[in-house]
Amino acid sequence: MDVGEGRVTQAERRARTRGALLVSAARGLSRYGYGNLALEQVARDAGYTRGALYHQFKDKQDLTLAVIRWIGETWLQEVAPRVEREAHPVAALLTLARGHAVYCRHTGARVASALRLEFSGQDHPVGQEIEQAYEKLVTRCTHLIEAARRAGALPDGPPARTLALAFVGALDGTVIALAGQEPYDELLTVRAVAGVLGLDPLSHRPAGRPTDQTEAPS
Repeated sequence: MDVGEGRVTQAERRARTRGALLVSAARGLSRYGYGNLALEQVARDAGYTRGALYHQFKDKQDLTLAVIRWIGETWLQEVAPRVEREAHPVAALLTLARGHAVYCRHTGARVASALRLEFSGQDHPVGQEIEQAYEKLVTRCTHLIEAARRAGALPDGPPARTLALAFVGALDGTVIALAGQEPYDELLTVRAVAGVLGLDPLSHRPAGRPTDQTEAPS
């Protein structure tokens, strides 16, 4: 019994160390990018030694790939369920924006953007991994936009994928610009993506509908 408990404790300790290093690395990548990321600083900021980091990850590339996958996994755990609970696709898109803004508060808003820019046009495992993650988000938004248009909840306009790219751009840009400015990061991110979708940023109804113009506070 004691041996089994010891094993569990050791596994939990290892998972805690790994989690702290991933959070620290995500913040470091967000601030400095891949090229300027110092593993010793990552370990120090997480409260561990460089040796502890190398016990978990073989090198900077291995650590960065693990960060990208960890962000994808935790985003799916924290944000995706809230999106999927929304019955209406427009509500799902706005919930996605809100959840993403909140999620980025503890992971570093600039990780994906910094890595995509740094590895643009390069045949590199980190660049390939981040592009795959980015494509998954764009595809999710494209499907929601298509569903919203079929329901008549979004106006016609650019192709759904084009609009999804603009949506993700507004999402990332606003979250990055307002990093550390809670609760305005969440509020203004939703307004920014609502505008991209052609919705009134305050009412979240399609812009220009007669009801938007005639309704007044009672």
